[in-house]
Amino acid sequence: MADGLLLINLGTPDGPTSSEVRRYLRQFLGDPRVLDMNAVGRKLLLELVILPTRPSKSAHAYQQIWDPTRGSPLLYHGRDLVAGVAARLGDGWVVELGMRYGAPSIASALDRLIAAGVERVIALPLFPHTASSSSGSALEELYKVAAARLTVPRLATVGAFHDDAGFLDAEVAVAAPVLETSRAEHLVFSFHGLPERHMRAADPSGTHCLASASCCAQLDARNRDCYRAQCYATARALAPRLGLADDAWTVAFQSRLGRVPWIKPYTDQVLPELAQRGVKRVAVMCPAFVADCLETVEEIGLRAVASWKELGGESLTLVPSLNATPVWVDAVVAMARRAAGHATA
Repeated sequence: MADGLLLINLGTPDGPTSSEVRRYLRQFLGDPRVLDMNAVGRKLLLELVILPTRPSKSAHAYQQIWDPTRGSPLLYHGRDLVAGVAARLGDGWVVELGMRYGAPSIASALDRLIAAGVERVIALPLFPHTASSSSGSALEELYKVAAARLTVPRLATVGAFHDDAGFLDAEVAVAAPVLETSRAEHLVFSFHGLPERHMRAADPSGTHCLASASCCAQLDARNRDCYRAQCYATARALAPRLGLADDAWTVAFQSRLGRVPWIKPYTDQVLPELAQRGVKRVAVMCPAFVADCLETVEEIGLRAVASWKELGGESLTLVPSLNATPVWVDAVVAMARRAAGHATA
């Protein structure tokens, strides 16, 4: 019998319209792991503050990146990855894509795997770093839909891979030629942001995370599941592989929402600081995203580029995400096979 590989990503609207974006945001921001507040407060914030205005703004942003034939980049890069991984794994595997929000859903992907007769399912959330709002929510949904079946399928999961050699090698393979061609003077590792309270909640000691400026300087038992610490660990692993001097790269966090404190430094504040220092050519790499999406192509590739020019910069170059590049396909295949081997053992 075959093994099933379920690749899970966040999700995307079905179309770049206000109505489709509203439907998507209601599901996404209605998740208590994303807006982690009491149910009444979350409902009021969503229905009275966010949904009346945000869908039209987000729809306009999606329109800037939407492919007229293939649709959302996150979706078509995901489908390309499925095709590449399935071809490399060969007979004995069935590969599906499931989105935490929107289509194709995790439930529908699981149904297709089971209908194909797989013996077990290896779930690989495509989030390099641990976060309740991404990998945590995806796995919770997977376990919920699996448990609802009359016969619960055998499941194995792949955890955070922020330090996986294949992932790091893939990032370097994609980034190195771009950095050389762009002649970037400085590289910004821009990760997706999260509220600070999420970091403190992940600290079993209750005294380490965000308690000092050096709390993410190394990973240990206190912060091994801290998203911010894992992001810094990824950047520290990539910088020497890319041949970067210590003063030639910066870690920053993008895409914050609302007024509560989010993890710092903020990407939209780091870039003006670099411009003030006289940096003219900067590159931005987004290792939290394995597929290009709104946050990379529109937020960095369009908006940040325009802001950089207004600041007097010469060029801001977005390093593409891993998407379905052969080296990333190989890394995903290796992780899947290791997980299958461990599950067998």
